[in-house]
Amino acid sequence: MKKLWLLRHAKSDWDTGAADFDRPLKKRGRKSADRLGAWLAERGECPERILCSPAARAVATLERLVAAAGWSPENVIRDRRLYGADIEDFRAVLSDHAGNAEHVMVVGHNPGLEDLLRDLVPALTTPDDGKLLPTAALASLTIKTDWHALEANCAQLDWLQRVRELNH
Repeated sequence: MKKLWLLRHAKSDWDTGAADFDRPLKKRGRKSADRLGAWLAERGECPERILCSPAARAVATLERLVAAAGWSPENVIRDRRLYGADIEDFRAVLSDHAGNAEHVMVVGHNPGLEDLLRDLVPALTTPDDGKLLPTAALASLTIKTDWHALEANCAQLDWLQRVRELNH
């Protein structure tokens, strides 16, 4: 069984005037990425490969999370298709880059990331706030197939961690 982590970037700063692709993280987003990384370090889990959108807010989220978790950034692949990705884009990127890794993290954006989660695990209940993956949320899935054969309903949700639900 393979593990797939889906990480939505942390809270970005809309007030900078930067283009969407170049939008940086807000202070809250930087803190969230740090907290999530520290939480992952406590759990002792680390993906073998990380596939990341090249958008500034996704890269910054990942860089902070990797530093806080104490991981090596060597296994990170940035793929432009993950910016604005739909389900087929995510499948293609995983097929192209996951290789023989058993544990892969994808860092991306909504609505595509949530669409992928709902496609892989269709029986999910939407939380009261209307979002499965708010900013800086991380979902862990067990995948029942190879990366190149991902299809609807081929995964099980192991856990979904929202930063605001971590102990302060």
